[in-house]
Order: sequence, then structure tokens, then C-alpha cells
Amino acid sequence: MDHNAGSFLAVRRLSGHHTSPADVVSGSTAWIGRGFSCVCVQRRDSDTRISFDLTPIQEECLQRLQNRIEVPYDSKNREHQEALKALWHASFPGTELLGLVSDQWKEMGWQGKDPSTDFRGGGFISLENLLYFARNYPKSFEELLCKQNGDRALWEYPFAVAGVNITFMLIQMLDLQAAKPRSLIGAVFLNLLIENDRAFDILYCITFKLMDRKWLEMHATYMDFNAVIKSTRRQLERELLLEDIQQIEDMPSYCFLTR
Repeated sequence: MDHNAGSFLAVRRLSGHHTSPADVVSGSTAWIGRGFSCVCVQRRDSDTRISFDLTPIQEECLQRLQNRIEVPYDSKNREHQEALKALWHASFPGTELLGLVSDQWKEMGWQGKDPSTDFRGGGFISLENLLYFARNYPKSFEELLCKQNGDRALWEYPFAVAGVNITFMLIQMLDLQAAKPRSLIGAVFLNLLIENDRAFDILYCITFKLMDRKWLEMHATYMDFNAVIKSTRRQLERELLLEDIQQIEDMPSYCFLTR
């Protein structure tokens, strides 16, 4: 540790709301969840970093998820092709798929007839997320795919492309491409991941359902999508920092999902 780098402060996790400057307590250490050592904020000019020491189990869980994140979608990969076909059949059972490149894909909310061009922002994990949603929460998945609930806008968000954007947003929010958590949110999520190695996929499903509810509450149209995503992210951050969240299913918005 560079003792000339600046002062160190401990961050205290409070129940029910975001950590704010008022929640930063000088001169003491704080303990967050199971397995994390003290959380220190290092100030160097205008930069602020939070450093977490990980246990071997935490490192392993994070690495497994990062390995998934690093896989790009490959339209020539047989496994990826089969996953895409499985998504179609889960979305439109009984409807024959004419090809991996087909105008049919637009019905699901892809931008064109070749879904592979839309996976660039989210990689293969964004397809895995959609498929997990379809298989594990089919009722909620169908409600969102078919826009069954609420007073819908004339210009709705495209379902599949929204799903890829949600994957990307969660990766950024949780800072999952870093070697170890650099935020309180990331550290809390890592503990949830240890409890359930599918925590990211479940959080994805929660987020998609929550985003749709925000969409309806805000009477949003296509041009409001970014504002809805930002509002959804703020809600997720608040819920993840609640004191009684011990597993991903404890998040209040989990109750919106139906199987």
C-alpha cells in the first residue's frame, strides 16, 4: 500500500439507501457481509477507489462469471447456433424457424433478420440470459415478449434488443470485468453469487421485469428507453444495498417474476 497516496476512510453500509458522503466514516473499519475484509476508500486527487480482499472461493466465483462474459457470440459456433434455436422455440413454441437468418427474428425484437449482429454489445452471455429467462420464468418472459400487461405505447421497446442492453447494463453496474469489486454494489453482488451461481441470470430476469414496470409507470416510448434503464438501475442499486438481502431472491423486485 502506498502510504503517500492519500487518506483512507472506511465505508459503512446502511440499511435501505445508497451510501452517500455522509455515510463515509473516518478512522474506523467496516465489515460487509461474509468473507470480506475491511473496505477502504483511497483518495488520490479526484479519483476514489474501494478495495476488497477476496477469499479463494470469491475469486473462483467471480472468475467463472467473467469467463462467461468474455465469450463473444459466434454465428459459426454450433453451441451458439443451438442456443439461438432454443431461444426461438422457447419464445414461439410450435412455430417453425425458417433459418438462423430470417425475417422471423424481427418478431422477437431483433433489429434485422440476423440476430448475431445484435449480440456484439452483450456477447454470448446475453443470449444465455434470454434463454434462462424463457426457461425458468416462462410466464413473465411471455408477458414481456408479447407486451401483455399495461397500457402500451405506440412505439414500444424491441424485446430482444432490450434484453441485450440489460445484460450490458448489469455488467457495467456491477463492474464485473474488474479483477475484484471496486464498488459496494459489486461486493454485495459477489456475496449473492457465492450463495447461488445463477445469481447473475436471476438478477437479469428481475431487471427485465422491473424495467418493463418502470416503462409502464413512466408512460415511456421508444425514445425514453435510456431514461427507463437509468431509473431501473437506481432501483436495483437501492435494493442490493438493503440490509436484509442475503440471497438474490430476497430482492423486493423478485416478487414480480412468475413461472
